[in-house]
Amino acid sequence: MIVRSFKDIEGTERHVKAKTGTWESKRIVLAREGVGFSLHETILYAGTETSMWYANHIEAVLCVEGEAELTNDETGEKHWITPGTMYLLNGHEKHTMRPKTDFRCVCVFNPPITGREDHDENGVYPLITETEEA
Repeated sequence: MIVRSFKDIEGTERHVKAKTGTWESKRIVLAREGVGFSLHETILYAGTETSMWYANHIEAVLCVEGEAELTNDETGEKHWITPGTMYLLNGHEKHTMRPKTDFRCVCVFNPPITGREDHDENGVYPLITETEEA
């Protein structure tokens, strides 16, 4: 059994801040735990824009605080995401988030991430395995 809080993660290697300065993520469950998914709390900062494309992962996102506009960059469709709203990127959709306020969400990735990932120039997380990380 693993018991861990977001407070436990603050200031550790599991507390990742994007090179772009648009978000931070507390990665509470990672690939090294061996459970088949990773779990994170992510905050996207108000007034920023982050374009992403999880070409190697499926991501489910549940908004718990704040408001943001989600754009499907492939279709142009826009969605207003507020607390209690979930979105699932089950088709590896390219998308852009534009938070109106600080936007706090809980995210699940499959396959799990290792904790070192950050978006590359295409908005993609590389597919890194624990074997490669060690």
